[in-house]
This record gives sequence, structure tokens and C-alpha cells, in this order.
Amino acid sequence: MPERTLHFYLALTEIGIAIPTAIALLWISAPYGRHVRDGWGPTIPNRAGWILMELPACVLYAAIFFLGDHRFEVVPLVFLGFWQLHYVHRTFVFPFRLRAKGKRMPLSIPLMAIVFNSLNAYVNARWISHLGSYDEAWLTDPRFLAGAGVFLIGMAINLHADTVLIHLRKPGETGYKIPQGGLYRWLSCPNYFGEIVEWCGWALMTWSLAGAAFAIYTAANVGPRALTNHRWYREKFDDYPKERRAVIPFLL
Repeated sequence: MPERTLHFYLALTEIGIAIPTAIALLWISAPYGRHVRDGWGPTIPNRAGWILMELPACVLYAAIFFLGDHRFEVVPLVFLGFWQLHYVHRTFVFPFRLRAKGKRMPLSIPLMAIVFNSLNAYVNARWISHLGSYDEAWLTDPRFLAGAGVFLIGMAINLHADTVLIHLRKPGETGYKIPQGGLYRWLSCPNYFGEIVEWCGWALMTWSLAGAAFAIYTAANVGPRALTNHRWYREKFDDYPKERRAVIPFLL
């Protein structure tokens, strides 16, 4: 089978698994963070789990990228920069910002994430540096400019929301509080909203099936998680703001 055909089917596979992923996560909350619970096998420290699950998206993506025929062309290198802007932080910075002392997650969570992140790394890196074709004029195309702007806005939302959560408790405090500030004014999970916006921007700036597949899967993965968190907040806090939605302002 020609690689281009294989790549096409793998991108469709990524879209296809988004549907059962969303359905499953609407019924079963992934057992990490505030939803951690027994019954999911052996566990590992939270920080190690985050690094392990995100590593393929950072390192494997780069390895596949630099095997492509277009690896040293300007536009693919710009795309590489955007991708790694997110994933270097997610793999090597974010886990060390967490107050993760004593917290653990089931090993099954990062193992499942590794499978998806490896597939997604191939689908996107191989398109950007080998199967796709972008000349330098693409950097002034409205789709690139709009997509880059959306990506950076989404990343800023995601980073701010994560920072609010990380600093929600003072050193030594335990328990949960209602997050405040920024898009928490309207959403329970602006971190997930930012991530969806970010990868929609990626899909737009790359104008590719590979990018669209990742954006669709991201929404299918974190959208149900946001609904679960939103429900948890409402059950835990009697004074939880009634105007907040889960993941999309004023809608959902």
C-alpha cells in the first residue's frame, strides 16, 4: 500500500476512534486527578505518568518530522515550532509545575495515551514534513495567519487556566476550591476549551486532514472530561456559580 494511502486511512482512523472515545468518556470518567480511584491496575507517580504519556507527541513527532523530504523547508519548520511550543511545555515543564507530591495515576492511563500520541505524531509529522507541500507563500495565506492566531490564543487560554488551578491552593493546603478569574468566569474547564481552540487553529493553519483529525479527537477526548468535571463541581459546591458552562461559553 502506498504511504500516502496508508496515511489517509490512519487519519480517518483517528477521526473514527473519536466517536467511541467520546461515548466512553461520557459514561466513564478517566481515573486520574480528582477522579482517581482503585480498580484500574498498578499506579505510578502523577508526574512520571504525565511525562510518559506526552513523550511520543514531543520526541517521536520530532524524529518522524526529520525523516521527511521537506524537513528543512521554511513552512514545515514553522509548523514544527508551533507543535513543539505546546508539547515541550506539556512534556517537560507542565509536569514539574504540578503539586503532585504523593499523587498517583493508573499506569493504564499513560499507556493508552502513548498509543494515541504515537498515531497522532505519525499522522501530523509525516504530513507536515513529507506528504504535504507548503511553499513560503503559505506564511501569508489567510488560513495560516488566522490559524496561527487561533492557536496562540488557545494556548494562552490553556496556560492561564492551568496556572489558576496550580495556584488554587496555598502550600500545605488540601481539598478543592472553586477556581476564579479569566474564563473561569464563564467556564468550569477553560483549560480544555483552550486546548480545543488551539488544535482547531492547528487544523486551520495546516489546512490538512491530519490537523482536522487531531482537532476532532481533542474535542472528543477533553469535551466529556469537562462535562464530568462540571458535574463534579456542581455536586461538591452548593454555591457553585450557576452561570458557568462546562467547556463552551454560554452553550455547553
